[in-house]
Amino acid sequence: MTGDMYKYSLGELNGYHFRYVENSDIPKVQDTVRTKCRGGGKACRGGVAAMLSLEQEVGAWDSVLLEPLSEESFIANLHQRFKRDHIYSYIGNVLLSVNPYKKLALYSTDLVHAYKARGPFQLPPHIYAIAGTSYRWLNDRNEDQCIIISGESGSGKTEAARIVLQFIVLVSGDSTRVKLIKDRLVQAGALLEAFGNARTVRNDNASRFGKFIDIEFDYKGDPIGGHLTHFLLEKSRVTALASGDRNFHIFYQLLTGADIHLLKCLKLHRNVDNYVFLHNDTDSGGHVVHTEGTNDKTHFVYTKTALEVLGFSSDEIIDVFRVIAVVLKLGNIKFVPSNNIDGTEGSAISNDYELYDICELLGVEQKWLYRALTSRNIDDVIIADLSALEASRIRDSLCKALYSRLFTWLINRINDSTKSKHHGRRKVLGILDMYGFEVFERNCFEQLIINYCNEKIHQTVIQITLKEEQEEYVREGIEWTRIDFFNNSVVCDLIEQESHGILSLLDEPHIQCDGAFLTRVEQCWAGHSHCLAADPTLPPNSFQIRHYAGPVTYNVEGFAEKNHDVLHRELSRVMFFCRHPFPCFFPEGNPKRCNIKRPVSTTQQLKVSINTLVKTLSSRQAHYVRCIKPNELKQPRIFEMALVQHQIRYLSLMETVQVWRLGFCYKLTYIQFLNRYKMLSLHTWPHWRGTAFEGVSYLVRSLPIPTAEFIFGRTKIFVRSPRTVFELEDFRRARLEMLATLLQKVWRGYHLRKRYVLYRKSQIIIASAWRSWRARDEYRILKHKKQMEWAARIIQRHYIQWKRRQFLLRLPLMLPADYDSPVCREWPTCPPKLLEPSILLRRIHHKWRCRKYRQKFDQTARNRMREKVTASIIFKDRKASYPRSVSHPFLGDYVRLRQNIQWKKICTETNDQYVVFADIINKITRSSGKFVPILLVVSTRSMLILDQRTLQVKYRVPATEIYRMSLSPYLDDVAVFHVRACPIANISECSSGSATPQPTGCLFQSDLSKKKGDFVFQTGHVIEIVTKLFLVVQNAVGKAPEVNISTEYVSY
Repeated sequence: MTGDMYKYSLGELNGYHFRYVENSDIPKVQDTVRTKCRGGGKACRGGVAAMLSLEQEVGAWDSVLLEPLSEESFIANLHQRFKRDHIYSYIGNVLLSVNPYKKLALYSTDLVHAYKARGPFQLPPHIYAIAGTSYRWLNDRNEDQCIIISGESGSGKTEAARIVLQFIVLVSGDSTRVKLIKDRLVQAGALLEAFGNARTVRNDNASRFGKFIDIEFDYKGDPIGGHLTHFLLEKSRVTALASGDRNFHIFYQLLTGADIHLLKCLKLHRNVDNYVFLHNDTDSGGHVVHTEGTNDKTHFVYTKTALEVLGFSSDEIIDVFRVIAVVLKLGNIKFVPSNNIDGTEGSAISNDYELYDICELLGVEQKWLYRALTSRNIDDVIIADLSALEASRIRDSLCKALYSRLFTWLINRINDSTKSKHHGRRKVLGILDMYGFEVFERNCFEQLIINYCNEKIHQTVIQITLKEEQEEYVREGIEWTRIDFFNNSVVCDLIEQESHGILSLLDEPHIQCDGAFLTRVEQCWAGHSHCLAADPTLPPNSFQIRHYAGPVTYNVEGFAEKNHDVLHRELSRVMFFCRHPFPCFFPEGNPKRCNIKRPVSTTQQLKVSINTLVKTLSSRQAHYVRCIKPNELKQPRIFEMALVQHQIRYLSLMETVQVWRLGFCYKLTYIQFLNRYKMLSLHTWPHWRGTAFEGVSYLVRSLPIPTAEFIFGRTKIFVRSPRTVFELEDFRRARLEMLATLLQKVWRGYHLRKRYVLYRKSQIIIASAWRSWRARDEYRILKHKKQMEWAARIIQRHYIQWKRRQFLLRLPLMLPADYDSPVCREWPTCPPKLLEPSILLRRIHHKWRCRKYRQKFDQTARNRMREKVTASIIFKDRKASYPRSVSHPFLGDYVRLRQNIQWKKICTETNDQYVVFADIINKITRSSGKFVPILLVVSTRSMLILDQRTLQVKYRVPATEIYRMSLSPYLDDVAVFHVRACPIANISECSSGSATPQPTGCLFQSDLSKKKGDFVFQTGHVIEIVTKLFLVVQNAVGKAPEVNISTEYVSY
């Protein structure tokens, strides 16, 4: 456990900053992490597990278990554990902490969570256990808690309070607002240490003020605010330092840590030896005491960061440092005596440049501050000069007032920044860190105040743990042997008694000087068992009080002045009208404020504050940390038996052990016990109808705990060991989890059923309404759709008509230049809707232009066109050689047979005057397949085969006898003409001679007796021959002959 022995260092744990003492057991966080995790994860877990094992403890971890119990065995147990770095021990639920003056790896996040989850007597003694118990009781029992940390100066109270705050910060929630509050609470401690702590002979980090911090929690156990109460800052330290002491830390931090621009702005120099207020008494040669290992430069950065986190603006931070600079420079003002004309003694300032800088920092005219420091008004009329000594005292009073009021303003700003914005009932956990009991060679007014505060705290602890505890045992009818202890109420009455208490004597109107006060003390308390006055063994101007921690001799010099400590009105007015940033520091200087009432003295303020604090502590569930200083040298591994024995005696630790050993650790009324633990028994849960005593009896018998652990009093039940209490709490916690699960199950079922019924009802209503709406909407949509369709049809019809009209109007303009040519394939494009009319118009147009084209033809051209059309009908897409014949006109008479004279004679005989076709072709013989050139003539009545040279008619086939023509679908030029055979009768007729032979439908008469058969021809004009013969046969018979186009010739 660290003492208030002060060597700063800073660590971080889970994002929060904490200051630690380098010569203490509290390590920096980086050291903690190194200690925790050296050797890897398994080693880290093994180290934490070893620290959490009770088997690793040395000696008795709870002094109640000591056998035999004596003062010697008690001290020996502490010493044995101290040597093994086991600095924590229990006396029941009271924690003992011995300052080790070195770093110990006892603090980590893992340990915090372990002590949060488990009871204190399930793990080794630790301050985390006390913090965890108070935090757990705060949440579980909904009761306000407080942790009282007591001990003499240097025993480690400040560090213990810091560790408790660290625990609270680490175990609570992490929301944005909560993290901000936690960070501000942590930084508030760092800031107050800079402004309120100083080095003394006994302690490197002595708190020169008392503080009680109340942390407010919401229902989840998260801190939502805080309030800080402070008690009497030792402001006399600002102007006067004892031998070996230092002033408040902020002075050294500012001078060593501020950058050159800030120092220049504040009119300061880096060298701390330049400032008188930082010098010791003449015993130290008037030099500044430097503490080894103190890094004021680094700590200035931390202090400045704390101001920023607490919400101070940049200008406010500069203004705070400006007040510190004014105090330092005021201390450098030197007053020299001067003689006035009237022979009185006056004073003057020998270093006006210091006064000029001060006036510039304060924003006041130099002449007004000069006059206020060197003179004073008497009845607002007469101005009297002050001597150099009086002026120095006035200067010192101003410095103390500036610093103390700045400190109070900082406290108020901290409270504003951590003020809870949550309205309603809140749970509160208080942490008391009061200055330790002090005994110096020269003890002044401040030591009396500090020791009085310790007396009151000690009285409260003794009253609760020893006096009231034993009285309650007797009152409850429990057999009890009274344990005697020293009750310091007599000392408290000596100091604070209303009529003649030492502090009350200071407030008597006629006490204007220290001598008068000492005389009143001698008159009222001479012969008192705890007060020694007017004794020749005492130094001059002194009296002695036998405190609970030992006798202390007080020198009364300065008592009266420090008790009232009132600034002169002129100085207050000058400071009120300054342009410095804190005019509220001196409200009494306002000329509009007419207040002739005497200000409240320091002792009156302190008594009110301390009594309020005691009342607050008595109303809460208290937890105790008793800190012990092992040696006066502030060195590790040194255990001074006499010093420890003295502390054990005045802290009444042995009496506490005896009460805990014979008494009980926990008590509740029957009703409270039954209400808290009734869920642990089926007899008492959920409702007990009998008396509370009977219910508790049933409950205790049903628990798996020996009944000897419980004692029944008249109105309360007492539990003997703390372990039993925490077992009860564990049972209760497990049972509550089961009940919570049951309640959740039932509630969820009820809630879901209720929600289901509501949803179902709502669904029916919504479905009905939706169906109605959907039907109406569908009807509306359908109606609208029909209207739109009707409108669309109307618009479409008119649009199509318009498009048709436009198309018809533009169609003549869009026709190609050769639009009247039957072979023209071009036609203007049209909209899709007009495709059918466009096709119809195209056909009509084509017919029209064909008709127009035909009208230009003569009879010959018409015949040729008729032949071409017939050829298309017969051969298109049937004969491969047809497409090449289209472009060639059918000439018919290729050999100009019509002009031949011989033919004219022949045609007269055969009546074949009009020649349709004549050309030399090849006749294929059926017997040999040879090609025989012949002249083929087709007339309007028959088909003739002539010799190409002699024009002799070889065959004449009437058109009526040709009934079929056969061709192949290929590119060949072969055609077969099928001739019908003549009936026998006709042949006979032909054979009987007649004078004039008549042409008949058979071959020449020489061939009538036989059938020649089909004719096979090969010619390049096969398309033309077949076409013209087709027309001739059609005209002769009145019926189109058959044209067979296939790969096989059909013959009958």
